[in-house]
Amino acid sequence: MLAAGVPATDRNIPSAAKAVAAAEDSSRPPLAPHALHGLSAKTPFAGDVFVGSSVLDMYAKCGHLADARRLFDEMPERNVVSWSALICGYADAGMHSAAMEIFRLALEEAVPVNDFTVSCILRVCAAATLFELGAQVHARSIKTALNASPFVGSSLVSLYSKCGLVECAYQVFGEAPERNLGIWNAGLNASAQHGHTTAAFQRFMDMQNAGFRPNSITFLSLITACSHAGLVDEGKRYFSLMKEYRIEPQAEHYAAMVDLLGRVGRISEALGLIESMPMEPPEYVWGALLMACRMFKDADAAAIAAKRLFETGSRSSGAHMLLSSTYAAAGRHMDAALARKAMRDAGVRKETGLSWLEAAGEVHTFVSNCRRHPRSNEIYNVLEKVGEKMEAAGYVADTSAVVKDVDKDEKQATMRYHSERLAIGLGLLIVPEGVPIRVMKNLRVCDDCHNAVKYLSKCTGRIVILRDNRRFHRFEDGVCSCGDFW
Repeated sequence: MLAAGVPATDRNIPSAAKAVAAAEDSSRPPLAPHALHGLSAKTPFAGDVFVGSSVLDMYAKCGHLADARRLFDEMPERNVVSWSALICGYADAGMHSAAMEIFRLALEEAVPVNDFTVSCILRVCAAATLFELGAQVHARSIKTALNASPFVGSSLVSLYSKCGLVECAYQVFGEAPERNLGIWNAGLNASAQHGHTTAAFQRFMDMQNAGFRPNSITFLSLITACSHAGLVDEGKRYFSLMKEYRIEPQAEHYAAMVDLLGRVGRISEALGLIESMPMEPPEYVWGALLMACRMFKDADAAAIAAKRLFETGSRSSGAHMLLSSTYAAAGRHMDAALARKAMRDAGVRKETGLSWLEAAGEVHTFVSNCRRHPRSNEIYNVLEKVGEKMEAAGYVADTSAVVKDVDKDEKQATMRYHSERLAIGLGLLIVPEGVPIRVMKNLRVCDDCHNAVKYLSKCTGRIVILRDNRRFHRFEDGVCSCGDFW
């Protein structure tokens, strides 16, 4: 068009910006966003709010957030698209604090935010498990009638599910006046993540009966549901069913299948599946196999999985620690020490295990054996008192995951104050009776802590909802919703 002498206008620049943003990274010329911005700046429409917003949206979707923010600050006029584009750009990049700050400024300036804006900020709250803030955004969406949007609805379902309140997620789904594929998938995924396998299967049938065609996300949720319940045959059936819908399995589907097979101890079959993948297995596929090896103390297979994972260029500390703990669990402490040494030699630092609890508008974060919290003395005291009741009820610490070859007492001291237990200890102090204690953790909960929290729920009469990086666990009266399968 430009070569034919037709000038750029306020009508075609936004369309071109949309095309640049939609292009695959591999096919987009590196300077395309900046070139289009430069062209628009030379036209009479440089200050036009629609042109500026489209260019800003393009920058945000292409990951050029510094350029997007600079343009946003320079715009003589902004509209809801400008604000939403920057908020969602920050949200998609995981820059949650920046997204929340722009959203706060939008509210201060009385910007009439739309369902797209609210959906983005709810995704931020879900990713950071900010339940109380998300609930406030939900209330605001009700007042502005934006909760009727299926985009807001799907984000609300994800918010409540990721914050451990699956009943609230189901309620939002059930009350949704309009459903699109996104909200169906959000509801299905909520069931899968919380181990409600039968509900997930039923939701899939209801979705089909409602005339919706499943996509790759649908099948990933179904396979995940099967994985959390150890339903190998059903998982294989859904994996095969993808071809009937002309959906090619992606690496994440293979990872879910490896996880499914690994959880039931079919490690050689999982390795065979990886070898049959039509694409190069990414590190998270090998990571799923390595996790299975740790669960079943298969040190030889773990060494193979770790070697292949490191060949991908991964610098994951988790992989090194999994290999080391697998050796330790198998009684091969010399190999465990060598694995830790290899990690140090590679310059890889262990990822810090974090747990956090949100209460009274504040997020409390803990690491293992931490005494930085202002109420640490009370937390340790309450855990000691509960610990005595737990031992009287039959709790015995499982120290098999301790990688260091030290005596029994030192191993038990290492396990007793893991980050999730400290967070739960604070919950016992500040979360009112009758209200579940909700704790989030960035790593997989260890076998001993999982067993300990079961005893804790029995001895205190409290419900504990713990989300680790694998799934949700709801502990009540000495039983976990995962059925000790995670």
